[in-house]
Amino acid sequence: MATWNSRGLRGSTLEELINRTNERYAETGLALIQKIPTPITPVKIDKEHRHITLAYFDKISTVDYIGAVQGIPVCFDAKECCADTFPLQNIHEHQIDFMGRFEQQGGISFLLIYFTARDELYYMTYAQIRKYWDRSVEGGRKSFRFDELEPGWFLSLKNGYFVPYLELLQKDLNRRDAQ
Repeated sequence: MATWNSRGLRGSTLEELINRTNERYAETGLALIQKIPTPITPVKIDKEHRHITLAYFDKISTVDYIGAVQGIPVCFDAKECCADTFPLQNIHEHQIDFMGRFEQQGGISFLLIYFTARDELYYMTYAQIRKYWDRSVEGGRKSFRFDELEPGWFLSLKNGYFVPYLELLQKDLNRRDAQ
């Protein structure tokens, strides 16, 4: 059998790796996390090749993933950034609102951000997202810089394809319990 040697996320998208990770978590009974499809309405369909060639978004979507981890409701979004500055316009107000309401109901919300140029994955807690969002709304920076991120929230891929976000989810829970 041929082996494939990879460095980071090269050749795969972050969502593909998260989907594989979620399948593994489900198989082992650790979590049940589903990818939420973005609702679209097809406008033009290529009947010969059986695919949609033009569509529009039906309604505003919420987050990319939602589910439960050992009975704890979880929702998160996956984002990619090619620079050291992450523009907050990549996160929509309705997503922030949804994640905030989700947290008020006892759930955990977060972002998984892949900084492609650095080949670095980051788990951003809802509190961190909210801090940068509020700063922007109050007239501050409309982005955050890589060097503003808290060092203890970076993830390393395991086995070249596994995104072990449950480890940092546990850290997130522990931090909340300590407050």
